[in-house]
Amino acid sequence: MKCLERNKTKFYYALFVDDEPGKDEYGNESGEPRIIYSEPVLAKANISPATGVSQVEQFGKELKYDKVIVLDDITCPIDENSVLFVDKQPEKDDDGNLLFDYIVKKVARSLNSVSIAISKVAVS
Repeated sequence: MKCLERNKTKFYYALFVDDEPGKDEYGNESGEPRIIYSEPVLAKANISPATGVSQVEQFGKELKYDKVIVLDDITCPIDENSVLFVDKQPEKDDDGNLLFDYIVKKVARSLNSVSIAISKVAVS
């Protein structure tokens, strides 16, 4: 299955790299990990509009997701630990943390395509 080039939309993804102990304003470990992601990578794929009741739920009944991304590149490294920039450009806060707008809920791989269920989040 090939995705039509004219139906593809640009988006960015960042892969999980590692986590490190978080620190408070005094430099002491806070007990809350700081998650480190790779630099955002540009990709193009078919991104569905927001899901509704009439849409087929290909990932199951219990999984709540907002959109589905379909890629014809089966080597795409996006997994459930990745974060996405779908409706906005990649940006970072003052501490260097990524301000993404979607997270990956589930990845379904087939022989010719990859479907990714994503959910909108508020990161500030």
